[in-house]
Amino acid sequence: MTYHPFPGRLAAPRLRLLRRIVVAVALLAAAGVHGGEPEALAISENIRARHMPFGTILDPVLDETGQSAGYSRCGDSAIWTGHYLAAEALRYRVTADPQALEGVRAALEGIRSLVEITGGSLLARCLVPVDSPFAEGILSEEAHHGQFRGTYRDRAYYWVGNTSRDQYSGVLFGLAVTFDMVAQDDVRWAARELITRLLNGLTDRGWAVVMPDGRISTVFWHRPDQQLSFLQIGRHVNPERFGWSYRFARFWYAGAVSAPIAVEALDAHNYYYKFNLAAINLFNLIRLEDSGYYRGWFERAYQAFRQATSVHGNPHFDMIDHALRGPDAVRDAQVRVLLDDWLLRPRMDEWVDLRGRYPACGQDERSCVVIPVPERVRTDFLWQRSPFQLLGGGSGRIEGAGIDYILPYWMARYYGVL
Repeated sequence: MTYHPFPGRLAAPRLRLLRRIVVAVALLAAAGVHGGEPEALAISENIRARHMPFGTILDPVLDETGQSAGYSRCGDSAIWTGHYLAAEALRYRVTADPQALEGVRAALEGIRSLVEITGGSLLARCLVPVDSPFAEGILSEEAHHGQFRGTYRDRAYYWVGNTSRDQYSGVLFGLAVTFDMVAQDDVRWAARELITRLLNGLTDRGWAVVMPDGRISTVFWHRPDQQLSFLQIGRHVNPERFGWSYRFARFWYAGAVSAPIAVEALDAHNYYYKFNLAAINLFNLIRLEDSGYYRGWFERAYQAFRQATSVHGNPHFDMIDHALRGPDAVRDAQVRVLLDDWLLRPRMDEWVDLRGRYPACGQDERSCVVIPVPERVRTDFLWQRSPFQLLGGGSGRIEGAGIDYILPYWMARYYGVL
């Protein structure tokens, strides 16, 4: 296959990066090391120690002594547990480190708890033990999503509902990557079994996510891209159950995959998380496709996504582009620079206001130019936030997990970019 760079309008931003890239690459080559590996390992160790108190990803709220006084961001625990799972699976494939395998198994157990706690085929956003001293604060923060009670491994939990399409996308992304990266039978069985249960739950309910009280929290009816991505994963791990379903859906919906992506690409700033969902769903949809005809349809959708985001300084998206389109010297060198830039960022969520430093365009909080990675708003997963966002953050007490570093880092290692 021949890989083509994007159209000429992207050439100038790419050329402006070359000077920094050449210097950074020379320094890394002279050092003779995998840049960022100690930091990546430290992030994973800290995640296990501080960010998985109940088995899934949460971010600690720290007191004056640096100890956890509570936990936050429970509503997106499922999606980031899936991303963390993918990162640890890639790390294990690259290094065969037993600690990475422990991380994989811990994340799989966490995802299993999010499925079992609901009754077995529905995904919870997060869960917290009923007897936890942190339960009240977590449930108060997530009150708008609604809460339910259940039991898992003989322990009573509250779990947060109103589950979104985002949570399913993140979990299925992580499970699919793990199935391919980790050869251990127990890990592959667990990934396959969880994928099958979640897909059965969605298809049995007509692609609606239904809470125990009968309320529908979201539907996938208008997202052929997401339905096909999920069924593609299902076909990959369980062809006997989902092979025919995928082929049937592909026949009818392949031509419609581009439509929602093209609409989202019209606005490259607001609701930027939509691009992370497009990236992880198209990643599996395209890489697992065995038909050149249908792959062509899916790549049209990907091209719309990529044209909207390719100059955003986003190594997560750049590594997915490498996986789907192959090597590109400038883009891949940019990944190395951007990952180094991420290491310059504070881990706490202090408030950032860059108005006056960068010119605003159209909206008071939107920059006219891509903001450098070290200065961008402090958040949970940087690559789902607009690179034009001039202000945001919090009180400076919530510690980010760092999954936005380890996921593109280990993907870069796996694909030979680092």
